[in-house]
Amino acid sequence: MKKTPVSELDNRMRRFNEIMSKSDPEWDMAVIFSNINLFYFTGTMQDGMLIIPRDEEPTLWVRRSYQRALDESLFSDIKPMNSYRDAARDVNKLPDTLHLETEVVPLALYQRFHKHFPFNNFKPLDSSIAAVRAVKSEYELSLMRKSGRIHQHVLEEIVPHILCEGMSEANLAAKLFTVLVDEGHHGLTRFGMFDTEIVVGHVGFGESSLYPTYFDGASGTYGLSPAAPVLGSRDRKLREGDLVFVDVGCGVDGYNTDKTMTYMFGGPLPQHAIEAHQKCVEIQNEIATMLKPGAVPSQIYGKIMDNLDDEFLENFMGFGKRKVKFLGHGIGLLIDETPVIAERFDEPLQEGMVFAVEPKKGIKNIGMVGIENTFIVTSGGGECITGNNPGLIPVF
Repeated sequence: MKKTPVSELDNRMRRFNEIMSKSDPEWDMAVIFSNINLFYFTGTMQDGMLIIPRDEEPTLWVRRSYQRALDESLFSDIKPMNSYRDAARDVNKLPDTLHLETEVVPLALYQRFHKHFPFNNFKPLDSSIAAVRAVKSEYELSLMRKSGRIHQHVLEEIVPHILCEGMSEANLAAKLFTVLVDEGHHGLTRFGMFDTEIVVGHVGFGESSLYPTYFDGASGTYGLSPAAPVLGSRDRKLREGDLVFVDVGCGVDGYNTDKTMTYMFGGPLPQHAIEAHQKCVEIQNEIATMLKPGAVPSQIYGKIMDNLDDEFLENFMGFGKRKVKFLGHGIGLLIDETPVIAERFDEPLQEGMVFAVEPKKGIKNIGMVGIENTFIVTSGGGECITGNNPGLIPVF
């Protein structure tokens, strides 16, 4: 069992306290409920809560499973509870205002908690946690690099040998999941976007990758049914001349990478589609050169978008009216983290931040071309950790 080192947990808590004190010098206590943030700060993902007093040691309270928490975590103070009442007895002085994860805490949970912790006000701590998690340690980067190597191997080397005429999108997605897990993928693709469900990612043959979906991304998918718009269609079969679009996540010990790879099956695409794809690759590479400490995401976004002509902007980062307003996104324990390469993200980048950069363009009757890779912010520009293949891999 791989446990998060004590030094890593201590450093995360120290940085959290620093950022909280900078954003709100008067803060007294923070309480964390969500699985991802509990895992980040304690190394285990249980049904419970983490109470962080400003001037005392934090405590992880676990309802289920306390035994598993002890097995998995090196966190210094883990205590069992049957209900919030047990934890409330241990709090010497309840502050007037608590900081909570307002983006993810359901109202019913809030009400149950408030019954035993009758504070008067609350403030959001989501942005402070996001700021801590945005800068990855060498420990975290090592896991993401491992995920990136799996990603590269599977999408660039294995998938071309899986593709065969007559297979369905759903069949390819299922095979992809099996191969990724066999290679070391942790099996989940986690998002912070509310109520987002995704299995493996988006897999599409031809025009399928243009089909609209609620998912906040450039591509789409028909999915298995209206009740499960995931994986891909059972009915759309791979045929000669198809563009194959594969946008999937991979992860190791909680830490994700994101990658999109395209393939030409049975013959080349029309020249205009190839040229649009090549332009997307050029945009990705240009963005990568700008991923340095001190660079401002909104300025990167503006520089790229301002240099694209109207013809190319049509169906860029989406198809028709369904477009996204970003060129890349932070990534780590979740696929969709901050900061984002988009307008209004004006805080300078820091070394150790990680981005998935994904310029894509929809081509009518052909599908979504473009590329996506995961990059670490370094003094020399973005370090790609998911491979350098430009895509449109021929499978003839």
